[in-house]
Amino acid sequence: MTRSMPQRNEVVVAAFDLDGTLTEGGSVFGWLRKVAGTRTALRTVASMAPSMVDAAIRGGSTADTNKERLFAEILRDRSVDEVRAISAEYAAEHAASELRTKTKARLDWHVASGHHVVIVSASPALYVEPLGGILGVHGVVATNLAVDTQGRLTGRYDGKNCRGSEKFSRVTSWMRSEGLLGSSQQAPILWAYGNSRGDLRLLRAADHGVSCAKLGRLSKLSGFPTLDEVVAQTAAQDHA
Repeated sequence: MTRSMPQRNEVVVAAFDLDGTLTEGGSVFGWLRKVAGTRTALRTVASMAPSMVDAAIRGGSTADTNKERLFAEILRDRSVDEVRAISAEYAAEHAASELRTKTKARLDWHVASGHHVVIVSASPALYVEPLGGILGVHGVVATNLAVDTQGRLTGRYDGKNCRGSEKFSRVTSWMRSEGLLGSSQQAPILWAYGNSRGDLRLLRAADHGVSCAKLGRLSKLSGFPTLDEVVAQTAAQDHA
């Protein structure tokens, strides 16, 4: 789907994936190490290695299930308040060391342009939310983890893993909650930035899908313009 560049009076939403898009590589294992310690995290991953390799190959629901199993093994019965405090520390460290300069500059351009910016990630909201606060975005949608009546994590998802079609569904719900969705004639212009097959549904649904994949034209997002191309187009229009 392609629409013209936004006019000044139009509502614009920019949705950014986190891992591999706004930041270098993945963040989940680093977070689990921060929460549980390196030895525990490594031991658990090693014990699940065969199924995790299979999940990486198959993707989809297999990957979702194995990710949930990993969380359950490491996070079950941990105090959510304690994990939330550790997660805030991790978010600050991750933002300081792993941000991709070009993507962060594009996020800042959207914010400076008065657009509504949201991070949409399959990573746990426990640290994506404080990271979003550091970056000054307007909202975060991410994978929520269940908490029992004693205030302890179960390790299970609260809802669905925020990947694939769930990303678009959650961004749509966020826009509705923010009062950004009107009639079809008043729908906001949606920009979406991603780097992997888990972002395909969101980019396809957006008015402007942008690939931040490092493989460029060899990636699963090869049908979308690259970040460099979009930045160059914006610069040309600003100087026209």
